[in-house]
Amino acid sequence: MYTIRNRSSIHCSSLSPLPSKMGGHRSTSAPAGAGASSASSFISAFCSASLRRKTLPVGPTDSRSDDLVRGLGLVDLVLIGIGASIGAGIFVVTGTVARDAGPGVTISFVLAGAACVLNALCYAELSSRFPPVVGGAYLYTYTAFNELTAFLVFAQLMLDYHIGAASIARSLASYLVSFLELFPFLKGHFPSWFGHGGEEFFGGVVSINILVPILLTLLTVILCYGVKESSAVNSFMTATKVLIVVFVVLVGAFEVDVSNWSPFAPNGIKAVVTGATVVFFAYVGFDAVANSAEESKRPQRDLPIGILGSLVVCILLYVAVCLVITGMVPYQSLGEEAPLAEAFTGKGLKYVSVLISIGAVAGLTTTLLVGLYVQSRLYLGLARDGLLPLIFSKVHLTRHTPIHSQIWVGCVAAVLGGLFNVHMLSHILSVGTLTGYSVVSACLITLRWKDKPASQVCGRCISNWLEGTICLLIVACCGFSAGLCYRFDASFILLLLFIFVAFLAAAALHFRQVYMDPPGFSCPGVPTVPVASIFFNIFLFAQLHEEAWYRFVIISFISIAVYAIYGQYHANPATSNQSVDYHRVSLEEA
Repeated sequence: MYTIRNRSSIHCSSLSPLPSKMGGHRSTSAPAGAGASSASSFISAFCSASLRRKTLPVGPTDSRSDDLVRGLGLVDLVLIGIGASIGAGIFVVTGTVARDAGPGVTISFVLAGAACVLNALCYAELSSRFPPVVGGAYLYTYTAFNELTAFLVFAQLMLDYHIGAASIARSLASYLVSFLELFPFLKGHFPSWFGHGGEEFFGGVVSINILVPILLTLLTVILCYGVKESSAVNSFMTATKVLIVVFVVLVGAFEVDVSNWSPFAPNGIKAVVTGATVVFFAYVGFDAVANSAEESKRPQRDLPIGILGSLVVCILLYVAVCLVITGMVPYQSLGEEAPLAEAFTGKGLKYVSVLISIGAVAGLTTTLLVGLYVQSRLYLGLARDGLLPLIFSKVHLTRHTPIHSQIWVGCVAAVLGGLFNVHMLSHILSVGTLTGYSVVSACLITLRWKDKPASQVCGRCISNWLEGTICLLIVACCGFSAGLCYRFDASFILLLLFIFVAFLAAAALHFRQVYMDPPGFSCPGVPTVPVASIFFNIFLFAQLHEEAWYRFVIISFISIAVYAIYGQYHANPATSNQSVDYHRVSLEEA
């Protein structure tokens, strides 16, 4: 066990109690400065509450009635990570990106995978050091930074998950109907409001799809029934789709014409890099593994392996599929809706196309299942801390699942997916993912800092913690600025300038801070690896649609308002103070 103490003077007031409600008769004629005094008091209380940080237990904790059951082994965690990632990315996105990047889409997946390895290393260390409780990125942020930042991270991630679940449910309904129509007696018997697209109203904004709520209800029931049962469904479906993908790769390898790989990058390296920004979001499974901590049998050992193992498997599968699909047919001929199936159909291998349809249904099912699972655990974590209503913290006494949270996320996805064309919102997704990954990398750096001797600190104008935080913000700003330069073809010299400034900030983090070496699994190359992760994540953030930036700002303001009205008054101050206990590792686990 080792403990990190907050060294920033800006947190010294974070323990001051919230103002109590004053009783007695209220005068009808307030003093002249009462309004200003009341506003000042509210701002002071808000700042004090928002800067609280979470303290985690140092020793073993007693089991509680609201604990989740530990039923997930190492294989289950790896399959959860693969199940969350391998879905539309492998059956749809490969063809979409290949239309621009050509066979170079393979390099796009390699670059995106390499960037995600940086993020996964940070997640792996934090997941192995923290107590095995739900929360993931939200928990790490609450511990390393403060309460308000953690709430903002949750809000951005949750919007991604809600819209993503509804969109995936729509795609699953469409794929399922397409698969059923392979049987001649069912072909043409499904109306548009039952699977394909939807019955549109008001110019397509409202799009009724009955099958989406039905599918979401079934998955929600499975998740409510128990983690072992839902894990068994995920394992079966994930194993099915992986076997199908491997079979597809093996069969397709005999149909490869190497001449289709020339030229390998027909539209230049920029198209390949841009493709990496698109396919980056096909690697999102390790966040789901991190949120499975409280239900893992041996979290300190299994979580890092599950995070990194699932990511490696996904990279290998993506690269293999890209090489096969671009080698089978010219990249210009690839379809955008179902590129894999169309490629094999074009080669006269229709039976493989049927298998691909089954794999697509299995892939989207597991992606949706894991997405709903992660959402409920995040709601559970915030409700336990008082930042959301306590009803979300209720765990079923016999099923040991957060049944209220699970039903809520299922209902939200059913309403969004059943009534609206959520595919129209796809361009504002991934904001929460990128910002969440960046904050997690920053959390790793701050939690590794330790106090310098007094002789090394006395000459500083600001504290170690504040100086390091400023350097992290500089890295993030430079990443966004460099991303804008790349996106809008600005001067190459300006791009290099931002990279150089980020390098100086990284050098300051390296030479002006002292980092502890934790036992057990540790991310290599701290602070270089986390800094590179932050820079690249924010670089990709700059490539998103402008509406995604607006969404980031709007959701941030709404979240701050919700926190000011509800969160700051209901959060449990007993779980938040200035000390951060960065989790102990037992000798056996180490």
